[in-house]
Amino acid sequence: MRARMGLTQFGLSYLLLVLLTLIGCVNYDLSLGYGLTFVLAGVWVVASGQAARAARRVTVRVGAPTAAVAGGEAVYTVHFGAPGRDVPVAVVVRTSQGDTRYVNARVRAGEPCAVAVAVPARVRGDLTLTSVRVSALDDLAIWQATLRPAPDAAWNVTVHPAPEVGAPPLPPHAPGGVGDGTRRTRGDEDFAGLRPYHPGDSPRQVSWRHVARTGTLLTRETDAPLGRAVHLEWHATEGAGTVEARLSRLAAWIAALRAAGQPFALSLPGHTLPAASGDAHAARALDALARVTPRPAAPTAKVGRTSDPTGLSASAMRSTLIALAFTLAPAVLREPVWITALIAGLLLHTAWRVRRARAPIPTWALGVVAGVSAALLAGTYGTLLGRDAGTALLALLAALKTAESRTRRDANLLILLALFVASTHYFFGQGPLTALHSVLSAWALLAAAARWTVTAPPEPPLEETASAAQAGTLLALAIPLAITLFVLFPRPSGPLWHLAVQGGASTGLANEITAGEYSALAQNRDVAFRADFQGPVPPVSARYWRGPVYESYDGQRWGQIRQGSASASVDFGGPTWTYTLTLEPTSSPWLPVLDAPSALPAGTFMTTNFQAFMVRPPSTRQRVTVQSRGARLGLREYDERLRYDTALPQGESPRAVALAATWRSLAPEDRVRAALTYFQRGGFAYTLTPPTLPRHDRVDAFLWDSKQGFCEHYASAFTFLMRAAGLPARIVGGYLGGELNPDGGYLIVRQQDAHAWSEVWLAGQGWVRVDPTALIAPARVNAGVQTALSAPQATAAPAPGPMQRLQLRLDAVQNRWDDVIIGYGGEQQQSLLSRVGLGDVGGARYAVVLTLLLALALLPAALWRRRLAVPNDPAARALHDLTVRLRLPREPGETPSAYAERARAQWPALGPALDAVVRAYHAARYAPGDHAGAEREVRAAVQRIRRPSRQD
Repeated sequence: MRARMGLTQFGLSYLLLVLLTLIGCVNYDLSLGYGLTFVLAGVWVVASGQAARAARRVTVRVGAPTAAVAGGEAVYTVHFGAPGRDVPVAVVVRTSQGDTRYVNARVRAGEPCAVAVAVPARVRGDLTLTSVRVSALDDLAIWQATLRPAPDAAWNVTVHPAPEVGAPPLPPHAPGGVGDGTRRTRGDEDFAGLRPYHPGDSPRQVSWRHVARTGTLLTRETDAPLGRAVHLEWHATEGAGTVEARLSRLAAWIAALRAAGQPFALSLPGHTLPAASGDAHAARALDALARVTPRPAAPTAKVGRTSDPTGLSASAMRSTLIALAFTLAPAVLREPVWITALIAGLLLHTAWRVRRARAPIPTWALGVVAGVSAALLAGTYGTLLGRDAGTALLALLAALKTAESRTRRDANLLILLALFVASTHYFFGQGPLTALHSVLSAWALLAAAARWTVTAPPEPPLEETASAAQAGTLLALAIPLAITLFVLFPRPSGPLWHLAVQGGASTGLANEITAGEYSALAQNRDVAFRADFQGPVPPVSARYWRGPVYESYDGQRWGQIRQGSASASVDFGGPTWTYTLTLEPTSSPWLPVLDAPSALPAGTFMTTNFQAFMVRPPSTRQRVTVQSRGARLGLREYDERLRYDTALPQGESPRAVALAATWRSLAPEDRVRAALTYFQRGGFAYTLTPPTLPRHDRVDAFLWDSKQGFCEHYASAFTFLMRAAGLPARIVGGYLGGELNPDGGYLIVRQQDAHAWSEVWLAGQGWVRVDPTALIAPARVNAGVQTALSAPQATAAPAPGPMQRLQLRLDAVQNRWDDVIIGYGGEQQQSLLSRVGLGDVGGARYAVVLTLLLALALLPAALWRRRLAVPNDPAARALHDLTVRLRLPREPGETPSAYAERARAQWPALGPALDAVVRAYHAARYAPGDHAGAEREVRAAVQRIRRPSRQD
């Protein structure tokens, strides 16, 4: 039989899951998501080969059914054999009376297996199987290799009428004869002689004494006086009513007579059966009843036409719930406590009710829970479409699905939903620990799926260790294919659609600043980004990472403006820095860059005030490459902007305005120096906890009263003074500095490194950076914010301690991971292909190499399947080699001697060689002493056999 490959329902849903996760990875640029998707796709491919090879190994034979009565069942027996390895199978049969039945089982390696398939016998008459499909499955039941045995006359069964319950007494004996014994008929009272055995004769009638003496089967014939035989007449059942009722009454009488061993004759319209007794005679009588016309039509109702869904196995469901709980575990750190408690309660309730065989929670109740929870999540996060709310809702839906699960199909759907949940963790991080967790989650979930492959009673689910081994093997064999696809699968340059992933990302730099904005960030040690330079790292004085520019001022807040004028000039003339930024998730659209960027990544553009603006802020860790060069900004600036950047609110901070007015007679550069001198000599202090400033005249209060502040206080006051002195000025926000990691040679810039400084426009120089904070606390530039707070005049940061060095080493591992794995995108892929000479994605060389590498990636799976097909026992392995040489598989339960006889019948010339193999095999398996020599003889005997060609 030739197997036909196809997907099971679970396999089709699994494929849709892989496609869905792939689309998500493309749209949100989830590099680790590609990895998980390709691992799952590799499992899908490897499983297909597993099912195909299983179909080639398994042998199938459908046995004759048992006798059946209308309203009962006819039981067919399907015999299987699977040398070498266990094979899960599914059997689907359709009957001539319109029913379909499904059973599945696990065929143990080397053991004959008989699977009973009970089909309804709805009405009397002929019943046969119109279709038999036997599917060999892979370990996860993703693929099915379907075999269709040829129709056989042995599948036919005659359905007898069901005996009437409470039938009236038997009719009286036939009147023919006076009981003197002169007229006799077949019966069971007196011995009448011997005759040859006929199939269907009762074993009780066989003369076993003659069998022992002659070896020939003979049947004893008995008779009885004719007057003692019962005549069953059709007209005697007239009181029963319908034809079917009359046949049921006759069937009941026949059963009673057979049980009593009494002879009877049967008279039906158009058919007469002479008097006799015994099981064979009763069977012939019932067959005659089954064929009485008119025959009833099979019911047309749809109810009960297919097998009932397979229920939940408590053991397999326990494994599924544990795997689901492990998959959901990382969400505990970010979800509301009530969601975590609700999910845990649902999982525990499901485990309890399945173990106790209790009914699931009503669907309406689960709907109420889902609706209320969705409303609470929307209230907590402000939306259900964001990242945090969406993933929390998805986790809750998975838990609710467990609460309403009833069948194996529900459990399979739950596993697929959990695999999808595992991929959503990449929205929150793509580090090595996240990758490890996702792989372990996939392993646990696939192991649970393996336990659901065969769960129908009386077959118990697969043991946990065996299912874990099967899932682990599939994952291991899928890894070469996953790596190949990860490296060579085309990476789109942009998303398929734009949908903001809200929630959870660091806010970073603000759209507007007031006193206290940046001091709050200074207490946050979260990483904002990492900068890996191609070449030497810039000196500390050049590490100003430009972000938002604040130009509007209302007396309290500095904000950004949108101006439709063309961009100001940029005159490059300094050193070039090329670096790769690894950005953490953020909701801020500004890309922090060194002044001034000469090459920006795709999806980023430069505004008129030299901000690098990202169209789509990163929702996950993202790597981009930037090139910056020293430059003079805005040598040619538009008058409208310059006028705007000298404006101040009317009447705000008059003392500061008066102070700056005294500098208006000075040259522009001298005005800047005057303001800086005022700060340097004014007794100002650098602190994270300055006094609260009043609502109005804030600059006056800072300059003459508090004299304590953070970078935004100094930048705000300096910019105010410069505008009051008649110079265009604005505040620039961003980051300053960064911690150099000696293990990786890159900078780690944290949120606490957020900084604000001023820019003043000077004719002939353009926008010039001025950082008044550096005068108050030089350590802020040279050593970082923490050192500046404790030792403002320090020139360098203290040496890192042991724990800090360990953190830096771990961060270096993270950064390398980001570089190689997370940062691998379309540009990196094209660069790799160019370096190895494969050209562009989709080119001829690329297609050829991709095909070859995919074939090589599948080679381990092919070798592994071939290894599993070979028995471990040396003698059995030699016998397996013989079947391969002859291309003649063994039948289920077939002994080596029987196999040799079957092969001899096909190739008589091989008789002596086959006898030698059988003798050596028996010696290797059963002879006392050391079997090593006998095992070598078996191998040698097999190697001497060559399958004759057709010409031979």
